[in-house]
Amino acid sequence: MTAQETISPTTPESPVGASLLAKASRQSTSSLNDTPHSRAGSLPQVSGPTLDFAEVSLTLGRTTILDKVTFQIQPGSVHALVGPNGGGKSSLIKTLLGQMPHQGRLSLQWPGEPGTIGYVPQALEFDRGLPMTVDDFMAAMCQRRPAFLGLSKHYAAAIAEALERVGMQDKRKRRMGALSGGERQRVLLAQGLIPSPQLLVLDEPMSALDEAGIQVFERLLGDWRQSGITVLWIEHDLEAVGRLADRVTGLNRWVLFDATPKQALTPERLLTLFSTHPRSAA
Repeated sequence: MTAQETISPTTPESPVGASLLAKASRQSTSSLNDTPHSRAGSLPQVSGPTLDFAEVSLTLGRTTILDKVTFQIQPGSVHALVGPNGGGKSSLIKTLLGQMPHQGRLSLQWPGEPGTIGYVPQALEFDRGLPMTVDDFMAAMCQRRPAFLGLSKHYAAAIAEALERVGMQDKRKRRMGALSGGERQRVLLAQGLIPSPQLLVLDEPMSALDEAGIQVFERLLGDWRQSGITVLWIEHDLEAVGRLADRVTGLNRWVLFDATPKQALTPERLLTLFSTHPRSAA
């Protein structure tokens, strides 16, 4: 029997939206490590949900951000969302997480009970003088116990494993503000792993990673696919999308294409997608 969670037209205060955001904010996505092998064997087999966007629209003031966006994400697949800056990609994710009002219908069809949604934002900035260490950040994101009381025994092992997998185990006492952009991105990926998600939402996770981090992240996408996690992945690196995604949706206010990478990433379609004024929704 399939459990379906429908997000109707909502405001940021909507109980459904708040529920999704609460789930997402306490999650972790998979991890990165600097070893030659990502630990795919240690990832549990799960059943990710199907996502349906049906004529989802978003208007702020007189500006149309999303215009009747319609596409479907298959369970256990890596689905890339591409398009120009300002095309509505991050707004669509915020709509999914209940942070933005919308019209239309957005539904998650779970194979059983509703599961966990992991969310990794594009970037977080930290004051270099802020006395928040990597351990403090992980504690604040992953446990209910106040971070100033230290790591909870319930989460200590999971946090240690997640940081080890992203290659940040030896920098747990470093201040977040003193880390490089790529190191902070690895910590964000680690926090997305706790607890293990069935749906993983990634907002440009490769943007600040160094070459070693990118290589491990690419292996992780394969791990997530093998474990059955549904992945919605915003990405600007079209070469990586072409190699790693199962399906690609081009979004510039509305959906211009939704196809396999080979069918989607043609010069003609990309020209239309990245033009200032999309010519058609074909």
